[in-house]
Amino acid sequence: MTELSRRGVAAALPGDWTYAPALESRELVTISERYGLFIGGEWVEARSGESYTTLAPRDEEPLAQIAQAGVEDVSAAVAAARAAFPAWSALPGAARAKYLFRIARILQERAREFAVLESLNGGKPIKESRDVDLPLAAAHFFYYAGWADKLEYAFPARTPRPLGVVGQIIPWNFPLMMAAWKLAPALATGNTAVLKPAETTPLTALLLCDVLRQAELPRGVVNIVTGDGTTGAALVEAEVDKLAFTGSTEVGKEISRRLAGSGKKLTLELGGKAANIVFEDAALDQAVEGIVNGIYFNQGHVCCAGSRLLLQESIAAPVIEKLKRRMATLRLGDPLDKNTDIGAINSRAQLRKIEELVAAGRAEGAEIYQPPCALPEKGYWFPPTVFTNVAQSSRIAQEEIFGPVLSVLSFRTPQEAVEKANNTPYGLSAGVLTEKGSRIPWMAERLRAGVVWANTFNRFDPASPFGGYKESGYGREGGLHGLEPYLRFDSAPGR
Repeated sequence: MTELSRRGVAAALPGDWTYAPALESRELVTISERYGLFIGGEWVEARSGESYTTLAPRDEEPLAQIAQAGVEDVSAAVAAARAAFPAWSALPGAARAKYLFRIARILQERAREFAVLESLNGGKPIKESRDVDLPLAAAHFFYYAGWADKLEYAFPARTPRPLGVVGQIIPWNFPLMMAAWKLAPALATGNTAVLKPAETTPLTALLLCDVLRQAELPRGVVNIVTGDGTTGAALVEAEVDKLAFTGSTEVGKEISRRLAGSGKKLTLELGGKAANIVFEDAALDQAVEGIVNGIYFNQGHVCCAGSRLLLQESIAAPVIEKLKRRMATLRLGDPLDKNTDIGAINSRAQLRKIEELVAAGRAEGAEIYQPPCALPEKGYWFPPTVFTNVAQSSRIAQEEIFGPVLSVLSFRTPQEAVEKANNTPYGLSAGVLTEKGSRIPWMAERLRAGVVWANTFNRFDPASPFGGYKESGYGREGGLHGLEPYLRFDSAPGR
């Protein structure tokens, strides 16, 4: 018996079990007041003379002035890439692999610095930048470094050749990871590149320039131009041999129209409205974790997010109850806090889009639930949200919201689940949660989705191809399939 017990004094118990702040240090990264364009291995001022301010979405703090590249700047970047192409493509694959290995190792060494900058400029929780984005970015460079000297074995009876200069336009939801997805296969196959990061999240791509310098990548092999949609349009019209675009379906359609008949190769990874399908035999507690990870990861800023939840009728009520309890435990707050589950919305424009579609869901009669959640006064924030009693024709069941908003529908049979899941213009991803092993391949065969996860969601690997059907685009990134869009092929002798 303790001394306090002998005296009859009750031990003090904490009355509040909330997490104390665990902020990652912002001092890990140095942000310049102004950034130019990275062309030919050097920092140059934009010939347009224009610039804009990039913000921290958590509190709208101005972070840096970013150069706005014009048509002349994009042309200069393409010219630098074209000049570097002969020497880079002539290198043996093993020599190119050394540069990719160096980039991967440097990213690992500077992972903490990059993670802080990614969360600061993009709004995503630091634990996601640290544990997902950075490891996957490095892994893609490692993976494609391994392919660089094996291309002739990867495509039997065909002789692979690099295309030349590739233009690459990446989105704001996974800035560094998307840069790695695009650059690694392009460089491994002997191409040179002009990369345009998203307008709102340019800082990690610009910090990547310092990694390229550390890795001693030859000048002009990678060029980075920043700006808004007009910069992207200039890159689409530039004299590149291939264009790779990740972003909205509307912009992807416009790019496809512009490049039709041009002879340029094109890959598009566009929007999605993934169905996460839960059968009555699934492990429900595990299923709830898969649901939460599927939609609230990165505030729902994920093209393959499981934004439609299809529940078998017999388990709909208990799953929704468990989901609401789990949502009440999610912590919304500072992206640099290691305890944060839901970070800031990337921009004011995206916040307005989310608010508009949520209002439409209310107007169409769906029932909304949002857990008690204190939103910070500054910045762009939206609480985790779930809609029940959603009609298949509802806007929130058909349109990509790209935010932390889940729409719940129900089904009775596997056939009905497939029909509802495929009733969408998109076809990027889907999830199946069931304990019945034979049901997984049966569903995967019938779902019109490029990626189907089984008893999990939002799991990625550089060896696994990623891409969609229908209005989710065409072409694949990752794996052996990710090499082919960056190559042309000559028939082997005698064939």
